[in-house]
Amino acid sequence: MSAEAEVLALSRRLLQVIDSGDWAAYASLCDEGLSCFEPEAQGQLVEGLDFHKFYFDMPGTGRPKLSTICSPQVRIIGDSAIVTYVRAVQRINADGSASVSTTEETRIWAKQNGQWRHVHFHRSAPGR
Repeated sequence: MSAEAEVLALSRRLLQVIDSGDWAAYASLCDEGLSCFEPEAQGQLVEGLDFHKFYFDMPGTGRPKLSTICSPQVRIIGDSAIVTYVRAVQRINADGSASVSTTEETRIWAKQNGQWRHVHFHRSAPGR
């Protein structure tokens, strides 16, 4: 498997574990110093996993959610990889209707001890 294919597969796996609320799998894919800019941080750079664990610890809705990576681009630069895409999230609302929202995401992966680890991401506010 090429490095590009491997990192894209890991990005898809990361979204799957986020959607399912699997904290252990999420933490295993991420560097402890994971940094990010995301809407929940309101423009602030967040570092470390504690900020993210809060959302995994929240009670789930029990309603299905599915993230799909659209138009991915992968660039390998030495032991780093940049993955950009539009994330389409399908969910079932409380009233039983389906909805889709999209965000633009950039994820940075770094090879550490022969294994890719998620080290930084930037996510836009959800759109329609």
